[in-house]
Amino acid sequence: MNNPLLEIFNNPFSTAPFSLIKNEHFKPAFIAAIKVAKQEIDIITSNSTVPTFENTIEALEFSGQLLDRISSIFFNLNSAETSDEIQKIAQEVSPMLSEFGNDITLNEQLFKRVQLIYDIKDELNLTTEQETLLEKKYKSFVRNGANLIESDKTELRKVDAQLSKLKLKFGENVLAETNAFKLHLTEKKDLAGLPETTIEAAEMLAKQKNKEGWIFTLDYPSYIPFMTYSENRNLRKTLAIAFGKRAFQNNKNDNQQIVLDLVKLRHKRAALLGYQSHAHFVLEERMAESPSHVRTFLNDLLNKAKPAAIKQFEDLSNFAKKDGINQLEKWDSAFYSEKLKKKLFDLEEEQLKPYFKLENVIEGVFIISNKLFDLNFEEIYTIDKYHSDVKTYKVTDNSGNYIALLYCDFFPREGKRNGAWMTSFKGQWKKDYKNSRPHISIVCNFTKPTTTKPSLLTFNEVTTLFHEFGHALHGMLANTTYPSLSGTNVYWDFVELPSQLFENWCYEEEALNLFAKHYETQDPIPMDFITKIKKSSNFLEGLQTLRQLSFGILDLNWHSEDPLEIKQVKEFENLAFKNTQLFPDVIENCMSTSFSHIFQGGYSSGYYSYKWAEVLDADAFALFLEKGIFNKETSQNFKSEILSKGGTEKPMELYLKFRGKKPTNKALLLRAGLLKN
Repeated sequence: MNNPLLEIFNNPFSTAPFSLIKNEHFKPAFIAAIKVAKQEIDIITSNSTVPTFENTIEALEFSGQLLDRISSIFFNLNSAETSDEIQKIAQEVSPMLSEFGNDITLNEQLFKRVQLIYDIKDELNLTTEQETLLEKKYKSFVRNGANLIESDKTELRKVDAQLSKLKLKFGENVLAETNAFKLHLTEKKDLAGLPETTIEAAEMLAKQKNKEGWIFTLDYPSYIPFMTYSENRNLRKTLAIAFGKRAFQNNKNDNQQIVLDLVKLRHKRAALLGYQSHAHFVLEERMAESPSHVRTFLNDLLNKAKPAAIKQFEDLSNFAKKDGINQLEKWDSAFYSEKLKKKLFDLEEEQLKPYFKLENVIEGVFIISNKLFDLNFEEIYTIDKYHSDVKTYKVTDNSGNYIALLYCDFFPREGKRNGAWMTSFKGQWKKDYKNSRPHISIVCNFTKPTTTKPSLLTFNEVTTLFHEFGHALHGMLANTTYPSLSGTNVYWDFVELPSQLFENWCYEEEALNLFAKHYETQDPIPMDFITKIKKSSNFLEGLQTLRQLSFGILDLNWHSEDPLEIKQVKEFENLAFKNTQLFPDVIENCMSTSFSHIFQGGYSSGYYSYKWAEVLDADAFALFLEKGIFNKETSQNFKSEILSKGGTEKPMELYLKFRGKKPTNKALLLRAGLLKN
């Protein structure tokens, strides 16, 4: 059988030939690519010449590229276009990949060669990037068991294989639970308060399912408008409870035992490697450095945000009491927040949406990227895609040089997990005098077009697009020698800086005027709307900050102590939320069982990094505000010192080169309205 995954991608830009790839190609391709990668490692270890940086560290860095390519394609599809068959393959190949990873880091001959070079690193006259690569390679061995005794190495292999399967199963269960729930309404009175576009989308979905009436789901473009605008409190409650009890229903998709198994296995792995906890292991390679530093960081923000959050909760509760709501519940939060926002600022999301047609927002992102970073985007139609919804763009600089390819996948569907993310199908590196450019992808779940209206984004969706595009810029503008140091391959609590920084342009008049135009009249967004957006930007920020901090604390509590005695997921979670909880607990709901960031994605012991990066982005954007939001010197400096450098130097060193000083949380607190000037 010819396998397109194992052949040269002989097409423009060497992109993945999605239309040729069948599910049955994946497992044989993984098996073949692992064999090739092992042969490449054997060449390094059997080399009889003295170990050098080139014949060992660089050779190791550029080994396994075929396997990396196949893995990127497969696991990106498993997130954006999955199926039962793909999920089954994922369960089969993940342990194989885990075993192969162990084969490398536990390879004694290979480690000896790496260690020999590491021991004489000061004599080698390496560049800064080479020093970083050597440090990273050496630590990857030590931090993954190279110094363990044989019995512990065997145990580590078992743990890693179990972890890889459990993380996949966790995500599969959340997706299955999300897809399983449908709120089917047949009475028009139950639609009271809902925007026309939301009703139309629900009617379209019902027709697709051969049903009368309207269907609402737990996908964000359906769920969020319903929770924000539905005047039927009982239906809001139904939907909120359904969302909150995903994978917490003692059914075949239940994640409670998986959560307990994951945290225990992570702790066991950390202990095998000589660490006090999983968080101690993870944070050793983060800007924050240790769980105690993270806890201090979170508690400091908590102390500053909680008084404001309590006051805002009281204000919201009192506002709801005028409607006869004696106890504000979680399913009331978005609804009364929107009503209060309208009262205070004379502004509501539905007024803004006509000015944020998806195509216009995309064009705005492109224009702003050009003004800041000299990038140009041309939609091209010759690139093979994994779904018809996907758009593809060729990215060039102002001189016409090819910079990257960009895939954009904007709308929800059943095979796609909720949320938004940036990823890549191919990284960037330099080899043999060639700068191999990246293939970057952003995946979102935005409001779909209806039969009468284009995709009109909420302002929150606009900031989400800018956020993911900030990550994409980090990937597209990568300009390093080594793939493992390129683009977003940086410390986890630094990776959110470009994404969160880019969100700031959504609030600036000079930027909004470039793309916020009424989809029918083309009139620019009214100046008073911009003023209201700006004024409302930190509306209920105390409550929002408390919510984010609660997730960071929950994550840290799961991973910074010995979890052996934890018996009940919900009980443990309630204890973690004790100091941040203002709304009454919902007994049917549990956050942890669908907390994909930490139990499926890469954020375990790292959820705090969103707030950490907010400190960095507020401090960084303060410079743009001082110099001008399109100031070329500032943006080019950010491009050259942050975006292009990837993980070639320690994050704080890169930040200091850009900013000239260390960040403080003052700019964040001022922006959030939690500190007075």
